[in-house]
Amino acid sequence: RVWSWLPVSYPMLRVVFMGTPAFAVPSLDALLRRGHDVVGVFTQPDRRAGRGRRLRHSPVKEFAEQHNLPVFQPASLRNSPEACDQLAALEPDAIVVAAYGLFLPKVVLETPEYGCLNIHPSLLPKFRGPSPVISAILEGEETSGVTIMLLDEGMDTGPLLAQESVVIGNDETSDKLTSRLFDLGADLLVQTLDEWVSGNITPSSQNDDEATITRLLKREDGLLDWSASAIETERRIRAFTPWPGTFTSWNGNTLKVLRGKATPESIQAEPGTVCIDQGDRVVVSTGAGVLELLEVQLEGRARSKATDFARGQRDFIGSVLGG
Repeated sequence: RVWSWLPVSYPMLRVVFMGTPAFAVPSLDALLRRGHDVVGVFTQPDRRAGRGRRLRHSPVKEFAEQHNLPVFQPASLRNSPEACDQLAALEPDAIVVAAYGLFLPKVVLETPEYGCLNIHPSLLPKFRGPSPVISAILEGEETSGVTIMLLDEGMDTGPLLAQESVVIGNDETSDKLTSRLFDLGADLLVQTLDEWVSGNITPSSQNDDEATITRLLKREDGLLDWSASAIETERRIRAFTPWPGTFTSWNGNTLKVLRGKATPESIQAEPGTVCIDQGDRVVVSTGAGVLELLEVQLEGRARSKATDFARGQRDFIGSVLGG
């Protein structure tokens, strides 16, 4: 990335950063590169993961420790006066939030002079809530974007400070789009923070009449419905990558559908029927159009190209998925 910093006449601030996953790291990095004094990093507690169930640090914690930044990991801010007191003792001028994952109570919101700035990966007020990127892909949006906003006690309802839009790629998955939006948000954040504390930005209220709300996903949301159109199914696969993933059933086993592509041609067959077309592509009939299977994974097996899977499983072609 090419960094284009604003003049050094902008004030350097005492900043508390709050974030957890890898795509939040560029925002913390941007604050440090800008020269702000990051006096504390709040991230979620270490989680057990992997086969050995070993405790793992969040990517934000790992980055913070590499840069000798003080790290705080309360399980909650809403129910922990001690954690709120710790934060207040840091005397931040501003708090920056990027995918932290914990609710900020009123006492935290009122702590810094310049408020709590949040990076949200949608063009608010559209797609408020926990799944904005997934929802944008799922609904076939051609554009998305990133919003820098001031947090209030609502769910992504605070005043807007800055926005920037991007075109969603035709084959872009949620993880790729999320990373791209947060990279964009990191640059927009440092520019917006400078302008905000210098009095050059007037916050604008959101139009609640235009708001749409997203929901937290569950694993069962990834179950494919072959009566839906091929286009809807392809969007679902892209939107649910990497989580919760998309899957169907075959021969009593779970078959993950990792990649697929919608095509306009039709097959006179029950939705979910697996066929081979003239180009030796493995395709599945849907409610409208067909879905070319590109990559699949049978439970307990390694992921593989759909063509290789079909060659190795001779009863796959002609079967009906999800039955």
